[in-house]
Amino acid sequence: MSDDPVSISQTDAPKKGPSTTTKIVVVLLAAILFSGFCALGYWQVERRAWKLDLIERIDARVHGDAVAAPARDDWENVTRARDEYRKVRVTGTYRNDLESQVYTATDYGAGYWVLTPLIRDDGTIVMINRGFVPTEKRDPDTRAEGMVEGEVTVTGLLRINEPVGTFMRDNVPSEERWYSRDVKAMATKRGLDATNVAPYFIDGDGAENPAKLPLGGLTKIRFPNNHLTYALTWFGMALLTLVAAWIVLRTSNKR
Repeated sequence: MSDDPVSISQTDAPKKGPSTTTKIVVVLLAAILFSGFCALGYWQVERRAWKLDLIERIDARVHGDAVAAPARDDWENVTRARDEYRKVRVTGTYRNDLESQVYTATDYGAGYWVLTPLIRDDGTIVMINRGFVPTEKRDPDTRAEGMVEGEVTVTGLLRINEPVGTFMRDNVPSEERWYSRDVKAMATKRGLDATNVAPYFIDGDGAENPAKLPLGGLTKIRFPNNHLTYALTWFGMALLTLVAAWIVLRTSNKR
């Protein structure tokens, strides 16, 4: 029997797995991430249902029969949720001498929306977006045939006032640079009483203008609906969280 000390190889040493604290941290972190991703996925499912309902309601408004545009006593009740894109009609007389042009880019190229005050019999004013003109036709003198005179009935889609400019540019009324359809500011710039101006404008269909310039009826209604994709992404992340936690714990137990 040898008196030499017995050596124990490293392979014979007891395996040391992850501590209980480590396991608890991994499980808690996985649970938190899993719950968060599931909550985000469920939120996108709810958003998708809301968006589909919105699209259905807007489609019904756009393709429904035209109704009278809200009168002064109903202006305070006009809201984006209730009224935007509703097909309406209004009768009055254009003040062609007080039009404003708002810069835009369309499928026809760069140009301007022409917004003209329409004076109703009761003295109230509704701004009409008569449609698009290319840059070379911005000057009203270049499209005199489109200056409709006398009483007209305009049909179109009700839109809500746009007082804040655009993401990239602010309106500069003093320099006649308009990038959003701020009807109150336009009326004030033209010397009209803003209290008589409706808090909305109408995207006209151009039917009252035989000259077809400005070109009406160009309203684009787009509601991106990618919520299903987003929901599947978040639910997928939740599943990956569980898989990752399982791999970490399984790998640690083999050490």
